[in-house]
Amino acid sequence: MTETIQLPRFEEAVLPHLDAAYNLARWLTGDDHDAEDVVQEAYFRAFKFFHGFRGGDGRAWVLTVVRHTCYTWMQRHRTREPVASFDEELHGGANDDMNPERILLQRADNQMLHAAIEALPLEFREVLVLREMEGLSYQEIAALIEIPIGTVMSRLSRARKQLQQRLAPCMGKEE
Repeated sequence: MTETIQLPRFEEAVLPHLDAAYNLARWLTGDDHDAEDVVQEAYFRAFKFFHGFRGGDGRAWVLTVVRHTCYTWMQRHRTREPVASFDEELHGGANDDMNPERILLQRADNQMLHAAIEALPLEFREVLVLREMEGLSYQEIAALIEIPIGTVMSRLSRARKQLQQRLAPCMGKEE
């Protein structure tokens, strides 16, 4: 009975953030199918424990559940960090108005960027995705990951520096 009462509230607070949940899971697991499994499990857990949600930012709450579910899932299913390529065809939004040469160059740039992000250590990749792709504030990231804000800032700085180092040779700039 209480589940039926909670369903509309759950749908309103959590379902709008399904894309963000998948995006985080995809970047953490490195695989589309694994991310789908993780998000499904995370949403099941979120619904099961929704009675503990006290309102506020549903996005940060569900991303916390997704993050914990990801790490639990990875511990059960993997012995090492995943290495997979991000498929721009599936996840990108190519503009049909662009000419073929520009599309090809954009895809190559996107592939280099995605490969550089995926090569980052998980703790750096995680804060980078939450900040740059999901738009969370430093405070939100610190609360979600349960680390001090200074650590968020330091990891983000290191992630950006490593990205810059990895991409500089590809862009013809040596640092």
